[in-house]
Amino acid sequence: MDTVVATAAALAALALVDSTSFGTLGIPVYMLVQPRVRVAALLGYLATIAGFYWLLGVVLVLGAAGLQRAFAGLDDGGLLTYGQLAVGVGLFAWSFRFDKKRAARRRAVAGTSRRERWTQALVGDKPRAGVVMAVALAAGLVEVASMLPYLGAIGIITQAKLGPLAVGGTLAGYVLVMTGPALVLLVLRLVAHRAIEPVLVRLGDWFSRNADELLGWVLGIVGFLLVADAAQRLELLHFF
Repeated sequence: MDTVVATAAALAALALVDSTSFGTLGIPVYMLVQPRVRVAALLGYLATIAGFYWLLGVVLVLGAAGLQRAFAGLDDGGLLTYGQLAVGVGLFAWSFRFDKKRAARRRAVAGTSRRERWTQALVGDKPRAGVVMAVALAAGLVEVASMLPYLGAIGIITQAKLGPLAVGGTLAGYVLVMTGPALVLLVLRLVAHRAIEPVLVRLGDWFSRNADELLGWVLGIVGFLLVADAAQRLELLHFF
């Protein structure tokens, strides 16, 4: 039971970290600060990116499970779990390289033209469903290379050796938590517009200034959670 609780807590933490990305929070916040909120467009966007993450997760877990079966003999001594531990330590150490000066240099080189085009496509008078889905898929595809929290969650789910139905349900819970903050902000925007609007504006400004810097925090948190999960599986904490 302790293992189940620890795994669920780690997955929930990773999902909340994932919820702060540009695709899952940055774009929704920009849509919410507009004078008129397109509820259908925002819900369609969140549903599309959640579906993309869920389907990708199913493919990755099944592929990883197949590799585990193919190399089952290698994990007799917990080799894969030790590998997870090493990756976690590496990510945690790497996170310290992302400071404000490096983030500022990356922003100066990369610019924001692509983000601006995406967000503008979602806040027109009548954003088409096809455009909303295309932007959501584009955001998901661009973030594949940096979706470290999700890849960490995939590793934890694979190590848990769940059945197909449990994998699908766990991933569904993950994407629900991942999109939860954006949904909560949508509800608050609809029921308490005047009270929440200043918060949304400040959040949007803060996100724009610190989006790149967040990667360092993501790396550190994912690394810590991977280390904690591997250490719990290997019973390393008993030595302390």
